[in-house]
Amino acid sequence: MTRQLFVTFFRIGAFTLGGGYAMIPIIEAEVVDRHKWISREEFLDLIAIAQSCPGVFAINISVFIGYKLRKTSGAVWSALGTALPSFLIILLIAMFFHRFMDVPWIAAMFRGIRPAVVALIAVPTFNLARSAKINFANCWIPVCSALLIWLLGVNPIFIILAAGIGGYLYGTLLESEVKE
Repeated sequence: MTRQLFVTFFRIGAFTLGGGYAMIPIIEAEVVDRHKWISREEFLDLIAIAQSCPGVFAINISVFIGYKLRKTSGAVWSALGTALPSFLIILLIAMFFHRFMDVPWIAAMFRGIRPAVVALIAVPTFNLARSAKINFANCWIPVCSALLIWLLGVNPIFIILAAGIGGYLYGTLLESEVKE
């Protein structure tokens, strides 16, 4: 199983452009749909936890999944599988980048990749919104959060803390209404 974790996350890390958020649909397809290691609800919870923890998102989520399946060895192998492809690719790019960046077709290729990366990040964002049951009644929460960060420069940590406190209070209110 640890070998399978390593290979799965190595493949995800090797063939995903755009960073951790662009990996979400691929990780979900592998971990939830293909291997059925965790449920879709657990995956959504892991995404929330991985986003709120310091560090690289893709590594965080791979560690959580690996640990859930095989404790420490699973966490280590899944993290290594996720990080190793990026490390090797960056190493190769660093060794040869200065020679090729002046080549027009390579520069054009990098310019062409940028919009694709935006799409790779946008799709999981909308899928997460649907999974989190964001609708017209509560869409003001992520919209206001994004505007506070973007326009007013509010630190995202304060947004996360406020959302956590708000969620706790909302859950407490729902609980007290159910008991009455």
